[in-house]
Amino acid sequence: MKLSKFIYEYPKELIAKYPAEPRDSARLMVLDRKDKSITHRAFSDIVEYFNEGDVLVVNDTKVFPARLYGNKEKTGARIEVFLLRELNPESRLWDVIVDPARKIRIGNKLYFENGLIAEVIDNTTSRGRTIRFVFDGDNNELYHKIDEIGHTPIPPYVKRKVEEADRERYQTIFAQHRGAVAAPTAGLHFSPRLVEQLVEKGVHIVPSTLHVGLGTFRPVEVEDLTKHRMDSEYFAVSPETADMVNTALLSDEHTVTAVGTTVVRALESSLSAKNTLKPDAGWTDKFIYPHYDFMITERLITNFHMPRSTLMMLVAAFAGREFVLEAYQTAIDEKYRLFSFGDAMIII
Repeated sequence: MKLSKFIYEYPKELIAKYPAEPRDSARLMVLDRKDKSITHRAFSDIVEYFNEGDVLVVNDTKVFPARLYGNKEKTGARIEVFLLRELNPESRLWDVIVDPARKIRIGNKLYFENGLIAEVIDNTTSRGRTIRFVFDGDNNELYHKIDEIGHTPIPPYVKRKVEEADRERYQTIFAQHRGAVAAPTAGLHFSPRLVEQLVEKGVHIVPSTLHVGLGTFRPVEVEDLTKHRMDSEYFAVSPETADMVNTALLSDEHTVTAVGTTVVRALESSLSAKNTLKPDAGWTDKFIYPHYDFMITERLITNFHMPRSTLMMLVAAFAGREFVLEAYQTAIDEKYRLFSFGDAMIII
């Protein structure tokens, strides 16, 4: 499969700058893979597509304010530090991206607000660095300082200033485990009211974890997709979730629906020898693109994704590339709101 097969044009004005309010008032496109039909609904109508005993798997990762601004020692040059992931809690080591990178070398000290200091320990890529926070308190105190001075890492294509309200806007109601630098955006459409309606209907809502890193959004730069390599991201599937999902998979009456591409990657990275879901935790670099054979995921809720993105490729693997491109063109014609804060689709 070629990268050029995932190009489409979209009007910039359709990029959503804010989420729908209330969350479940977003539009919902329903893609039926059997008859290749496309239906237009509201996201709050999604309850109608579930029955008692169905399983809905969500991502309970929590976004933290990963973008910090500081100053370089001596020169005072302003530096942006994007925290990617914590490498070693005891040593306070973090994998980061710095900008402008040409000014940041091994041994440099960076000064942030609230007296927070970091030292550059290593170069990892052209813009990547390993830093060590110089801090005497415990890790909870360090996280608290980062939360105080950090900025919510909304996507750069949104083209607006980060607002204080984004700390809540760019977080799903399922968020529990800190570790993501981007929200699992399909989950942003769920409201407490909608979850209550699903539970009352007998739907089992179960968690998985995949801490979204920048690797999910890293541009694919090779035409031959077999040569692209995803960055590793931490995931976890609990025994309770595995049991619930496997029970549904063994039934002809119940379905397993993944809320977002991150959930799909967590589920499809946790396969047993019998191709059932197993409890697991670790790192995954699974890259899903056509013609991947899905073992766990039966239905998918997702947003509309950027052209040539690994997210779009996963959706195309699930629903078929031509059908997905048709759906995207329909979304553009019908003026759906696009990308992270935009509208959603469910593929059944």
